[in-house]
Amino acid sequence: MPTLPFFDTVIIGAGAAGLFCAGQAGQRGLKVLLVDHAEAVAEKIRISGGGRCNFTNRDLDPQAPHKHFVGQNPQFCRSALSRYTPADFIALVQKYGIPFHEKHKGQMFCDRSAEDLIAMLLAECAAGGVTHWQPCGVKKIVFSASEADVESAGSYQIDTARGPVQARSLVVATGGLSIPKIGATDFGYRIAQQFGVPLVERRPGLVPLTFDGEAWAPWAQLAGLALPVQISTGSKKARMAFDEDLLFTHRGLSGPAVLQISSYWQEGTPLSIDLAPGTDLTAALAQAKARSRKLIANELAQLVPSRLADAWAGRDADWQRPINEASDKALARLAGHMARWELVPTGTEGYKKAEVTLGGIDTRALSQQTMECKAQPGLYFIGEVVDVTGWLGGYNFQWAWASAFACAQALPA
Repeated sequence: MPTLPFFDTVIIGAGAAGLFCAGQAGQRGLKVLLVDHAEAVAEKIRISGGGRCNFTNRDLDPQAPHKHFVGQNPQFCRSALSRYTPADFIALVQKYGIPFHEKHKGQMFCDRSAEDLIAMLLAECAAGGVTHWQPCGVKKIVFSASEADVESAGSYQIDTARGPVQARSLVVATGGLSIPKIGATDFGYRIAQQFGVPLVERRPGLVPLTFDGEAWAPWAQLAGLALPVQISTGSKKARMAFDEDLLFTHRGLSGPAVLQISSYWQEGTPLSIDLAPGTDLTAALAQAKARSRKLIANELAQLVPSRLADAWAGRDADWQRPINEASDKALARLAGHMARWELVPTGTEGYKKAEVTLGGIDTRALSQQTMECKAQPGLYFIGEVVDVTGWLGGYNFQWAWASAFACAQALPA
């Protein structure tokens, strides 16, 4: 029987984590095969950040991952994030002369295009002599606990569309279920199930929220309107809040504020939105009443966007009059509703609009130092497929780089 082509490691998935892991492992001297079923390489990098890729976040604190990451055990990612930091990745970007800039809240973006970053990762793979098969699907994976041939002892046989290969280790970097139109599948989870690796329930993350069509009709007319808000969900110690921009859509709410809160929102629970954060609406409307004869909506438009002011004033006859004719009670009620707008989403826009997947490979099954499965030797999971999800703003890419680096340094030669 002919000997199969042998690699030290096969990495499935040529996204952020897979590309970076392949390049790092190859530069350690390992013989690496990188495979991906999709036509285009790193499509999620290409479309992220409006095509400029928010590739990391300078504000990330590796010693306190629970501040910016969610999952059953956010502390799991501390080891990897501490050993490969945002500063490390920024240094690599600088080494390649890629121009970049910092937006608000530590978010780092390419100046020109995400293509610069993809070219860098491909160059890193080339520097490591990585063999890259794409598009190339994987049909079947078989683990052999022991063989007479030393090379294949404890090895994986991977049947690909370009023929079978053997490898000492297998790295799963297939991402999650988000944005299926660019090739996302459940393949990584199926590999986990094949080898008895436990999974945490998956759901869309960093995703727009939707509302009942009939109830949302009065607000659907505001589609396209954006404004800064404070949005929160949960109560007491479980409360989570973000100060970000909100975007009205025909079906519900989006924008950074909603994408952030969606990772913490639980089905059936309300959101609370302050539509004028930093403004005492009660006091502002009371002051306007003392000096103005304009309609309430016109005075409110000095504090929030005019379309939003009109929509709120139109909700109650008491608010559709000159402000000096309105009762103090009516104005206080309007201010209270706008400062604590409570509403319950009916769902999300799903994986087609989600930026990431919450849940995935149970971190209890993995070594936090190496990303290797504790019960399945030579099998590693990195990036989005793991139950580690970061905030919007470059945190998920940093998890991809850090988990990939930890894995690449641990892979046996």
